[in-house]
Amino acid sequence: MTRKASTEIPALASIGIDLGKEVFHVVGSGTDGKIAFRWKLKRLAFAEAFKKLPPCIVGMEACLSAHFVSRTLRALGHIPRTIPAFYVKPFVKGQKNDYNDAEAIAEAALRPNLHVVQEKTQDQLDLQAYHRVRSRLVSRRTATINQVRAFLIEQGMAVRSGSSALRKSLFEILKNRKDEIGLTDILYQVDRDYMMADVPSRWDIGGANVCGAGGRYRSDECGRMVL
Repeated sequence: MTRKASTEIPALASIGIDLGKEVFHVVGSGTDGKIAFRWKLKRLAFAEAFKKLPPCIVGMEACLSAHFVSRTLRALGHIPRTIPAFYVKPFVKGQKNDYNDAEAIAEAALRPNLHVVQEKTQDQLDLQAYHRVRSRLVSRRTATINQVRAFLIEQGMAVRSGSSALRKSLFEILKNRKDEIGLTDILYQVDRDYMMADVPSRWDIGGANVCGAGGRYRSDECGRMVL
């Protein structure tokens, strides 16, 4: 169905958006219960298209970009509702495709007492990103520690549990048994990898690589958030 001019669009009860990486499939539901329009919009064009629509309820499934889209729609005067996918599934009719999904979202958005996902602010998304970075770094550090312990136990050396015990013992072991251990260079390299994951000063905290907060947080504040 081709896109209609905004003057031809009847009064809307709700709009459903099936969010994609580059393309949004949009279905408008009129107050008479009929489909008012079906649009296929590129992401860059969606804000301009919604400026021409009367304010109404706009539903979308919870996904990575839903919070950004929700804030954009709210700024345009609409009432965004971010819905968990399993609440939308019962409303899907016929064969599953993008337009049918958008229609189901439009219908689900009108349900009373619907549980919706709370919209996150930009600061909340930034903090969530910090925690994800920290989780990745902790996983990398743990994997490196386990690898060092495996190399040492193969050489008949067991180290007490805990990262601090390993840090205190590793260089002393390498120094005392450097003639026996053929993996000295490898262990030094693995240790450098561990340090990159463990020392906050090497994470470029406060820079674009980790924080990406546009200078809104001081580096020491970012470090505390990540740690």
